[in-house]
Amino acid sequence: MVYLDHAATTPILAEALDAYVQTAREVGNASSLHGPGRCARKRVEESRERIAAALGARPSEVIFTGGGTESDNLGIKGIYWARRQQGFKRVLAGAVEHHAVMDAVQWLADHEGAEVTWLPVDETGRVLAFEAPPDTALITVMWANNEVGTLQPMSQIVAAAGEVPVHTDAVQAVGHVPVNFAASGVSAMTITGHKIGGPQGVGALLLGRDVPCTPLLHGGGQERDVRSGTLDVPGIVAFAVAVEHVVRQQQHELARLTHLRDELIKRVSEVIPDAVLNGDPVERLASHAHFSFPGCEGDALLLLLDAQQISVSTGSACNAGVAQPSHVLLAMGADPVTARSSLRFTLGHTSTADDIDALVAALPGAVERARRAGITR
Repeated sequence: MVYLDHAATTPILAEALDAYVQTAREVGNASSLHGPGRCARKRVEESRERIAAALGARPSEVIFTGGGTESDNLGIKGIYWARRQQGFKRVLAGAVEHHAVMDAVQWLADHEGAEVTWLPVDETGRVLAFEAPPDTALITVMWANNEVGTLQPMSQIVAAAGEVPVHTDAVQAVGHVPVNFAASGVSAMTITGHKIGGPQGVGALLLGRDVPCTPLLHGGGQERDVRSGTLDVPGIVAFAVAVEHVVRQQQHELARLTHLRDELIKRVSEVIPDAVLNGDPVERLASHAHFSFPGCEGDALLLLLDAQQISVSTGSACNAGVAQPSHVLLAMGADPVTARSSLRFTLGHTSTADDIDALVAALPGAVERARRAGITR
């Protein structure tokens, strides 16, 4: 199988899997006071320190969660609720955010009376310059776009925010670009394990010590009383191993993946001359190549490639079997038909030149068949 969907989930690293299995063989709840509990707590705190050191944070700023979606919801809802008590009620959010962010923000608007401003982007997916109104509770802009790979100008966003807390979904950024929590100036940052070679179901919210955040979950008061719940000790240990690995290997992987990505873009453009590359041509992730294929239904093209054991992703969400255009491409100015004709190819630590060869061999035939089928309007 040729796997070109690493932005969705990348295979777990061997060292992370080994760490998980070894830790899972031990017994102990990290909240218990007996010996096994203290041993589990030691492993959690060591992992917290390792993640903090790798990402430029203090250990006390690492709040473990069940993954990126929970971290986004905790950062957005929690900071909004805390700030609303001080009279702030507006949320500024990028128009090309992941649905874990967009849906959380929309929920605040629908159920909590939040006033939402969706920040527009240019044709490459970069957030345009903005000013934060005085009533702004929170600004949330992702570090790197999960669909087209465009990198956001985080330093400019933080500068524009002034005293307003900034949350960023850095799920796609960690391991691909330098990420330093303290130096970035953001108040909260979402990260997760399964995008970087760690296990599924574990993530973290890096949360500044002076940033008020109302809990979503109540119970045992774990994680600074911000996120209650029994900690996944094996998952956290494996997560820390993965974070350290991708940060340590970042420069090497950046060069390797940039070469593979550029080769993929070049060869896809050669065999499908009218394919349109989406996203910023320079300020983009080395792992992402996102194309629109005129005349093709993206989902049909995906399934045609899948039949040849090539796994890719569309930029659309499928609801009850009805394809919807990518909200990212629509925000970038694409028309709905173009927005439904896209495919995302994403590379990772297992990707090789052979994967690109297989894709290029299969793509022309798949595009031809998809075009014959046409786009359902």
